[in-house]
Amino acid sequence: MDAWFKEAAQGIDHRKRINVVDAPRHVRVEVKGIEVANTIKPRLLFETSLPPRIYIPKDDCRTELLKSTELTTHCPYKGIANYYTVELPGGEKIDNVVWYYGEPSESDAVGIKGYVSFYDTKVTLHVDD
Repeated sequence: MDAWFKEAAQGIDHRKRINVVDAPRHVRVEVKGIEVANTIKPRLLFETSLPPRIYIPKDDCRTELLKSTELTTHCPYKGIANYYTVELPGGEKIDNVVWYYGEPSESDAVGIKGYVSFYDTKVTLHVDD
């Protein structure tokens, strides 16, 4: 074996707690059948002992459906996460289903700045259809 790969990224440093890589994938996110995000520029965040997370450029989301909430959480590696509720046409809400790190605290996580992630248990993810 000549190299390690995660998605299309070569040379990932497996000693780091966090690795962010561009993923050559088409990702769509639906909530109750309504498309909330659609991108060909996702990033994957690999964090020690956790499943990979898909992050989507906020510009590729239907931001009119995202409503800021008061919820924040803290990750020792990524910093403070803020959340959005998805409010669907007709008024149905799915609370705190989207999160983002406005100012990631570690340089390894800076690749997710401007990106959001969705709880995959509360949405439908389509990867490469």
